[in-house]
Amino acid sequence: MASVAVARTDLEAERELCERARAGDRAALGQLLRRYGPILYRSVLLPRLGREALAQDALAETYARVVERFHQFQWQDAGVYPWLRVVGLRIAYDILRSRKRETLYEPDDLQREIDAAEADPQTNGEAELCEKRDLAEARARVEAALRSIHPRYAEAIRLRVLEERSREEVASALGVTVSTFDVVLHRALAALKKAIDVPRVAEGKLASREAPR
Repeated sequence: MASVAVARTDLEAERELCERARAGDRAALGQLLRRYGPILYRSVLLPRLGREALAQDALAETYARVVERFHQFQWQDAGVYPWLRVVGLRIAYDILRSRKRETLYEPDDLQREIDAAEADPQTNGEAELCEKRDLAEARARVEAALRSIHPRYAEAIRLRVLEERSREEVASALGVTVSTFDVVLHRALAALKKAIDVPRVAEGKLASREAPR
């Protein structure tokens, strides 16, 4: 019972912060962003965008969007984090739509997440639970897909997208020219996205293991 009472007290304090922030108190809004910004970065933006630079840009844009639109926020018992998470997902969605290459998620993936989160914000739960779920789902999704594609493709993605090494460095590691690497990476990402989509098309069906050319 004590833990429930503490959680309720924390929620009440957060609601008070939100009310102050909606009234124009920038200090209160700053407290909320400092509390939840790191969670948004590591569990929402970075897993979906796959690159630190993109995730950092997305977090900055998320902050700006929150400052601009916080007056639209309506308090619910789950707290402010579900709303902030949707804002972050929308920023990530816009970034994915603008980038045609070197991304692990399709914009449609994020749109489905946004639709689900907006349909029932209460299912998001508190921030800590959301963070654990987001990280676990993203890690399992990508790792399972990487294991299902050709190892050379998986290595190209890990080095270029996940580790953010330069095109020249990855091409050298793979023993190909930069132009050939560009082709390999394009095919690798296509294979990865196909592998990720497989469970939605036919549950339990294995992704094809294409050999690189």
